[in-house]
Amino acid sequence: MPSTIRVALNRAKLIYLWITRILFAPNHFNISLLRRLYFAVAGGYTCDQVGRYGLNPFNKNKYLSEFDWYRSRTINAPFDSMLNNKIACNEVLRHHIRVPHIQYVKNKGRLVALSDTSTAATTDEVLSSLQTDGSYFLKPLAAGKGKGVHRLDYRAGSYLLDGKPADAEVLRELMNHQDGWFLSEAIEQHRLLASVFSGATNTLRMITMRNAAGQSELFFVVLRLGTASTIPVDNGSRGGLVAKVELDTGVLSHATSLWSTAEYASHPDTGARIEGVQLPDWERLCRQILDLADCLPYLQFVAWDVLLTEEGPVVIEANTSSGVNIIQVWGPERNHRLGDFYRMHKVIK
Repeated sequence: MPSTIRVALNRAKLIYLWITRILFAPNHFNISLLRRLYFAVAGGYTCDQVGRYGLNPFNKNKYLSEFDWYRSRTINAPFDSMLNNKIACNEVLRHHIRVPHIQYVKNKGRLVALSDTSTAATTDEVLSSLQTDGSYFLKPLAAGKGKGVHRLDYRAGSYLLDGKPADAEVLRELMNHQDGWFLSEAIEQHRLLASVFSGATNTLRMITMRNAAGQSELFFVVLRLGTASTIPVDNGSRGGLVAKVELDTGVLSHATSLWSTAEYASHPDTGARIEGVQLPDWERLCRQILDLADCLPYLQFVAWDVLLTEEGPVVIEANTSSGVNIIQVWGPERNHRLGDFYRMHKVIK
């Protein structure tokens, strides 16, 4: 494809994203229409960024906007497409670190078991496998931010969908009427994380960046925690909690949400302590993630979603970018390390 056409297509895509994901983004802070329009035009900020950061005309340039984040998603090109394809990404990563085993894939109406791709599988076969394996996660092939994710369980002779009782026909209908998804094993999380909130798989978002010398560095880490309203996911963009992890020690800060300014020293649903909790085997985990980043030297920026287990880390997926909000709820970044990285890659000026 000629470069001029590629540039034109990228610009058209950004305009579409600006309209759909910024101008008409959710408004959890009841921002007025006038302020919504002003900040969307003057930098590409969403309503929630205006409310969460307390933006005004004088401080907005301290923060990276949603539009800046969208532009950053091409930093890893042309390898961003590999990370955005969850099946391909899983295939690459499994040679370097433990990842969830993918059992079934449905694409273009055809359901296959990866253990036998010679013939099409059936939803009854899936249910039979679920009875044996106990738990699966159903995820869209491409969507992010926890959209379209469901947990399927079989316990004591009964099926569960997202933790609630469901009969076999409900699960069949879910699988038959949706296309473009896969089923992966549900891995038991570390007992420390389960003690905080067991209704979701609580994951670390560990961000690595490659510096000007080509060395990978651990930039930022948060622990994402599910709540009663986000089951079965933990995503901050779905209303979950995020707690910052001190890079030197692995100790958690208080938790907060992207949808409010409330702070929680303990989990609001379970009462379990969050602030001050030490994550297990922290130094070893950091080394493992940096070693993993070094195994993929062609990637400049990766947001690793890591599950802690009793046997060690499991990389659920790797993302070609990370939303700036889970980073900037702890302080603005335009004139700091992330902003400098974006400037190095000509995302912002």
